[in-house]
Amino acid sequence: MERFGYRKILIGTVISDKMDKTISVEVKRRVMHPKYKKFLIKRSVFKVHDEKNEAKVGDTVMFRETRPLSKTKRFKLVKIVMKGKRFDVENQTV
Repeated sequence: MERFGYRKILIGTVISDKMDKTISVEVKRRVMHPKYKKFLIKRSVFKVHDEKNEAKVGDTVMFRETRPLSKTKRFKLVKIVMKGKRFDVENQTV
């Protein structure tokens, strides 16, 4: 997680793109359990504004904090870092 001024910049994976101009992005992080000292993977899901509907499920994206855009949307898409593999249901191809 970086900081640009006072706005957070995060990187995560798109898990849903079914909404118009909005994507759901999952960010995973490793934290150590305070008692057992084992690493756990925690995940957070953020709603991200995607103005051009360009990000698809499986893509790795960079997004930043912004003013509230709706009840749950507080982030904007900065760029698509890496395109992910997509599964075509109709033709059964990857």
